[in-house]
Amino acid sequence: MKALIFGIGGFVGRYLTDELKAHGYEVAGSDIMPSCGLEGVEYYEGDLLNAEFVADVVKKTEPDAIINLAAISSVGASWKIPQTTIMVNVVGALNILEAAGKHAGSAKVMFIGSSEEYSQKDEAINECDPLAGNNPYGISKMTQEQFVECYRARYGLKIYYVRPFNHTGVGQRDSFVLPSFCKQAADLEAAGVPGEIRVGNLTAKRDFSDVRDIVRAYRMILESDDDRIIYNVGSGAAHGLDEMLNYIVSLCTNDVKVVVDQERFRPIDTPIVLCDNSLIREKLGWEPEYTIFDTLKEMFEYYLKNE
Repeated sequence: MKALIFGIGGFVGRYLTDELKAHGYEVAGSDIMPSCGLEGVEYYEGDLLNAEFVADVVKKTEPDAIINLAAISSVGASWKIPQTTIMVNVVGALNILEAAGKHAGSAKVMFIGSSEEYSQKDEAINECDPLAGNNPYGISKMTQEQFVECYRARYGLKIYYVRPFNHTGVGQRDSFVLPSFCKQAADLEAAGVPGEIRVGNLTAKRDFSDVRDIVRAYRMILESDDDRIIYNVGSGAAHGLDEMLNYIVSLCTNDVKVVVDQERFRPIDTPIVLCDNSLIREKLGWEPEYTIFDTLKEMFEYYLKNE
């Protein structure tokens, strides 16, 4: 099997490449940067918004599977650049759909949605709950999903769609909340002096998974038979941001003061997001292998060693 990953140079791309290679896949990839920095990958530099480039990559690689990881993936960033978010997340997806329909009709195709597509709910969210994204990122993913349904009908493509919940790990940019906490704490620990960690809203509760659990789910879904089943992927446990921050601070030996910064608040923030992962557990036998606290400790130690 040969897999083509668009957005291979991003945070998740490295982990998905490792997961697929470990299970016998040949991997090709594309991104906008000159190099993806991954060994043994057939790499193509180019812009996802260039339809001709996307089609050319699909024709050249002749993939058995196409996975799109390329996206504006930060809710916070999507509020700052809503136009770009729509272009990358929707028009970029359309370019892949067009290329797959014309040049790789027998390939499996996977698109990554988001828990941000769902309407707010105080309990665990399952796949049948209504979609009502309340930020540019969530709305872009809802639109992508509608186009997936449209192109499945138009071309008869075998398109898989997944709605992952929050995930993190070593290598995620520190513009995201948990890497930001870990890096700030590790910087203070390395300096060996008391200091401050600046944070936004700590009252929110989120279902965070380790990225390695997430990419394993992607592979298992891609290898499953029924492409019309949409799966949630998440740990099934929601923890408060304050709880996770307190754990990170506990890893420090020096005094740390937490400072709430209003500039770090989102315009709209959902109080709790919790995944009902019973469907993927029952259908595919997937379950998490890491807790978020395992991941936080690993991230903190990585920053302490490398920053």
